[in-house]
This record gives sequence, C-alpha cells and structure tokens, in this order.
Amino acid sequence: MKAEIEKNYLRCFSTPSGAAVLQHLREITIERFLGPNATESELRSLESQRSLVHQIENLIERGK
Repeated sequence: MKAEIEKNYLRCFSTPSGAAVLQHLREITIERFLGPNATESELRSLESQRSLVHQIENLIERGK
C-alpha cells in the first residue's frame, strides 16, 4: 500500500498541471517569508504548511 500511494503522488504531480500546482504550493509556503512582526501563531501555521509540502515532495521522490 505504501509504495502504491507514493506512485500515485508521482503520477499526480508529474503532469504539467500537477507540476504547476506543486510549484504554486512551494511559492506560497516554502518560498514565503514572514516579517519580523509575525506572531507565533503565524509562524507555526506557515511551518505546518511547509512541512506538508515537503511531505508531498518526499512522497514524489520515493515514488520514482
């Protein structure tokens, strides 16, 4: 089952549309920077979002 879900992530994000969605997710999470006035809540929320995008990228890599 585990290998199958990894392959599904790979198939999903290997299409041009999937690659565009993944790039958009990176732009709004990993490549986003909060200013020095960001609250702890904002920092935690963004870090959680970044973690999810990294998880997706790791599943894609393991599906290869």
